[in-house]
Amino acid sequence: MNSRADQLKAFDRLLTIMDELREQCPWDKKQTMETLRHLTIEETYELGDAILEDDLEEVKKEIGDLMLHMVFYAKIGSEKKAFDIADVCNGICEKLIHRHPHIYGDVTVKDEAEVKRNWENLKLKEGRTSVLEGVPNSLPALVKASRIQEKVAGVGFDWERPEQVWEKVEEELNEFKVEVEKGDVDAMEDEFGDVLFSMVNYARFLNINPENALERTNKKFKKRFEYLEQKAKGLNKDLKDMTLGEMDVFWEEAKKQ
Repeated sequence: MNSRADQLKAFDRLLTIMDELREQCPWDKKQTMETLRHLTIEETYELGDAILEDDLEEVKKEIGDLMLHMVFYAKIGSEKKAFDIADVCNGICEKLIHRHPHIYGDVTVKDEAEVKRNWENLKLKEGRTSVLEGVPNSLPALVKASRIQEKVAGVGFDWERPEQVWEKVEEELNEFKVEVEKGDVDAMEDEFGDVLFSMVNYARFLNINPENALERTNKKFKKRFEYLEQKAKGLNKDLKDMTLGEMDVFWEEAKKQ
């Protein structure tokens, strides 16, 4: 691994290249925070994919892409005389020190849960009016549900045991079933949302990340379906012309791969 001096030298190199690109490259000169935003989101998802694939070489590359974006935003901020990369780094350092009084102060904690509770309480003291204020509205619904539950649990609003959460899951499933039998689509959607929310809560108690779990299933399904398509192609058949039974044979083969 590189020394701290080498790490700082590499970061300085990136800052220098960013300065040069912003001054000399036609594309880089035109970019704004708004034009970079969607690209940053895309890069974040690519990093997420690399992490799920446990591809550390790709993780390294994607971290680099995201770091470039952070440096880019800081460069634009400096051009606007609003902030620069030093302000960004110092800001997060001060936040980390303030929110870790058990490391940088005289507070004693017994476990991770207490650290989380202190973290949320400190944020409220900083002026936030709600523990949910830091949950972005634009988050995907599944991720948002998970973050909401983590936030409220951080201040003690939580179930005590996993069995209680599972009972809630069963309760919501029964309520969903009732609405399905009635055929009211709006009510079904409402109850289905409750089922998903309670399942996300149960996953948290089992230390399962629901977003990761669903994405693993997505990838698994995709690979199996692509195997099915390849097999059908090898037989010069179109999937829409095959029976479900014929397709199921290849699906079972795919599961064994």
